[in-house]
Amino acid sequence: MARNQPVYVCSSCGGESLKWQGQCPHCSEWNTLTRVLGVRVASTAAAASGAPAMPVALAADPAAEERMSLGMSELDRVFGGGIGAGSVSLLGGEPGIGKSTLLLQVAAAVGAGRPVLYASGEESTQQITQRARRLALTAPHLTLLSDNSLEAIMALANERRAALLIVDSIQTMQTAVAESSPGSPQQLRECTAALVRFAKQGGTSVIIVGHVTKDGAIAGPKLLEHLVDTVLYFDADAGSRFRMLRATKNRFGPVNELGFFAMTDAGLREVRNPSAIFLSRNPQPVPGSLVMVARDGGRPLLIEVQALTDATRFSAPRRVAQGVDANRLAMLLAVMNRHSRLSPAEHDVYVNLVGGLAISETATDLPLALAIGSSLKGEALDATLVAFGELGLTGEVRPVPYGEERLKELHKQGYTRAIVPQQNAPRQGVPGVKVQAVATLAEAIEAAFQR
Repeated sequence: MARNQPVYVCSSCGGESLKWQGQCPHCSEWNTLTRVLGVRVASTAAAASGAPAMPVALAADPAAEERMSLGMSELDRVFGGGIGAGSVSLLGGEPGIGKSTLLLQVAAAVGAGRPVLYASGEESTQQITQRARRLALTAPHLTLLSDNSLEAIMALANERRAALLIVDSIQTMQTAVAESSPGSPQQLRECTAALVRFAKQGGTSVIIVGHVTKDGAIAGPKLLEHLVDTVLYFDADAGSRFRMLRATKNRFGPVNELGFFAMTDAGLREVRNPSAIFLSRNPQPVPGSLVMVARDGGRPLLIEVQALTDATRFSAPRRVAQGVDANRLAMLLAVMNRHSRLSPAEHDVYVNLVGGLAISETATDLPLALAIGSSLKGEALDATLVAFGELGLTGEVRPVPYGEERLKELHKQGYTRAIVPQQNAPRQGVPGVKVQAVATLAEAIEAAFQR
């Protein structure tokens, strides 16, 4: 039942209070409570629905799921095979990383055959048109709108029967339901909820751009990520032209799927062979370098692991890890010190994954240990060698998932030798690849330095 009494909403945290107070009882901020009619939630939901919801029996035959291609296979992969009709996606990323460029390319690709509305509250239509000309984008069914009124945007999308609505960005949007400035938690919550209702009832796919905080999280209350169907983060290594798009939430596809793009003069271009990004190795074999097969998202990736050891000049050796967990590195060094003839105890150890990618899976254990051993011995490993496997505290090499797929990927990239756990050794072998199965770390180190 709708409430008739006013409610006071905090513009800082979005918390509600039944009476006005100088200090918000939820976040302790001063003078942030704003009066809002208590019937706003019920009234806006009823106004948006227009008709009562129709129940559907679970046993009823569902209609075939319609997926709309976004014009890039890497982007479709992240969405799980294309964007679903009536879905709402939230895209976040650092300023200048290419969010607007990517979505303009998507709007042009979809707008070639379906009606698309690109609404921006940050740029004028002239600015968007100039960017489209620089990127040589044309689309007969793409409509541009520069407005921050959410009601006007949804009315135009409904009038044009848009198959895709892009809102750039949610922090600039404003709805008449909330009496606060754009970007406040109350406005973010109400605007996102209104877009979700609009998408579910009309079948329009919606992509929302969200700003991020200095910590890299999407700005605003966490409720935004709960309301939408898909949450995407656009990321890049500093100074690199490569971009990585990761799905951290996806109701219609796999989570943590990765898509790779390269920023060029003609806009973002998909990278169909992402392993090539991480394999820019030294032309001559050098100590401390080894290629591993990691699995990030739904695909295997070949990544170069680099390790550097140096005699410590302090009482406590330094341990620096880039792209891997520092605590995992400390554990690996303890296992090496106990279960191999290579002791890193009196050495500073630095490890790095080339390309700026962070890998959390345990398959990195064995290649990290072999790269560190190579640096300790000052002896380069075979340039055609690839390794993967998990290390236990007793020095055993444990299996990892998708071993056969990893072997096929390294063969595809031209590598001919692999050190793998015994349980991951294929029964019939892989043509063109010499597979060496090991049970312990000591066996792996011995096999790695065989010529």
